[in-house]
Amino acid sequence: MKRFISLLAAATWLCAVTFTYAADGRADFLKLIERPRVRLSPAVEAWPATNGIAQFHFSFASEREQRVPGVLLKAKGSRGRRPVVIALHGTGGSKQNMLSLCRKLATNGFVAVAIDGRYHGERRMSGKGTEEYNEAIARAWRDGREHPFYYDTVWDVMRLVDYLKTRKDVDAKRIGLIGISKGGIETYLAAAADKRITAAVPVIGVQSFHWALENDQWHGRIKTIQRAFDSSAADAGVTNVTREFVKAFYDRVVPGIYGEFDGPTLLPLIAPRPLLVINSDSDPNTPLPGVKEAAAAAEQAFQKAKSEDRFALRIQENTAHRVLPESERAAIEWFVKWLKP
Repeated sequence: MKRFISLLAAATWLCAVTFTYAADGRADFLKLIERPRVRLSPAVEAWPATNGIAQFHFSFASEREQRVPGVLLKAKGSRGRRPVVIALHGTGGSKQNMLSLCRKLATNGFVAVAIDGRYHGERRMSGKGTEEYNEAIARAWRDGREHPFYYDTVWDVMRLVDYLKTRKDVDAKRIGLIGISKGGIETYLAAAADKRITAAVPVIGVQSFHWALENDQWHGRIKTIQRAFDSSAADAGVTNVTREFVKAFYDRVVPGIYGEFDGPTLLPLIAPRPLLVINSDSDPNTPLPGVKEAAAAAEQAFQKAKSEDRFALRIQENTAHRVLPESERAAIEWFVKWLKP
């Protein structure tokens, strides 16, 4: 317990000194995740086309010891530069889980791309499910040298945009981003940080971490990384978990997530670029009052930018943590409307 108290004091000091609220949350977030920009060194391999859709496997270097694998789909025989939509998977998933959506996007005239997040898919060296992902998050609690919980994937997305800009089949002025659950959080973080993302659709990811903490509704989100959280609590000698320990955990693993990098703070930075928020009314991972708090902040920013038509909130009724088919269709229609394939 003494160790936890010292860690908590250090985390509180770190939060107070390093993450003091500033007017430009984008600059602060970029400063947090910035790292050396290595050569992309892309590699591309053609896969057999299926049902008129050309498929490619690619990879690129996002940092010195990280290569990001992905898949790219587009209509066979398509010519010229096309708008692109990047799709991000949820916890425990991989780029393979996004192939169905990517095929629909390709059919609608987009270049569709999906990548593996850190410690997922091809980026998992061993183990099953989310084992390595949880181990990495617990390691981040101990040494603070990685941010595998959301932030590192945001960096990968930004480097992916760097790569897509080099391709002759991509229109770099029409880049869409969609993500589900974990990928939904990474979507609004990346769109807020990188203005090159033209339109964004975070799905069952938008929330207010601060609201969840203050109203004791943090359990659903923590459950997605329960093993990492439990390991961190044990490491700190904590047997009775309280909101204060959850804050200390966040301060180490995703610093600023319930403050200057929370949904209500970063979501407005996407304005005036088109933003469709899709959430559910009964999702324990993203409690609805917190969703509405974030959406209200975004709506105000779009109103100020005189671009109210570029923001929409879609709430799935009587739905928990899942994506309804009609919501997927709405997301595709949003990209068609604003990216004009």
